[in-house]
Amino acid sequence: MIHNGLDKLANIESFAQAYVAYLGLPFPITLSYMAAFTELIGAPLVALGLFTRPAALGLFFTMTVAMYHHVKVAGLSIPYLELSALYAATFLFFAINGGGRFSVDALLTRLLGGLLTQQADGKRASLETVFQLSDDAKAETKSGL
Repeated sequence: MIHNGLDKLANIESFAQAYVAYLGLPFPITLSYMAAFTELIGAPLVALGLFTRPAALGLFFTMTVAMYHHVKVAGLSIPYLELSALYAATFLFFAINGGGRFSVDALLTRLLGGLLTQQADGKRASLETVFQLSDDAKAETKSGL
């Protein structure tokens, strides 16, 4: 995918005319840059498992447009559709399921979850101390009467 993004950026005007404008989409140059940077940035993010779902969703939409282009150019020809359909299915899988247990997303979730648990435990302990002091004060007041 990174290679595809670099190819788009190498001659963005040509790509915009041959692919995006051909489909009748508005703002072909802008959409071409968006597709190129989605491929350049999104693919490594999915590979690392960092911001997996949004990156995979962007790549899925890019592959959906590529599939539409292939259908418009060659009809339902399997050799033209096969690779972009496989990529689209893969990115849809990651958009739905996330990066998995060994992704950076999961690592950050575990790390932040541990920090939040420690903060909650600290707050709970301080509240228990306050309530204990309050109960002790009430007991002293009652015993003094």
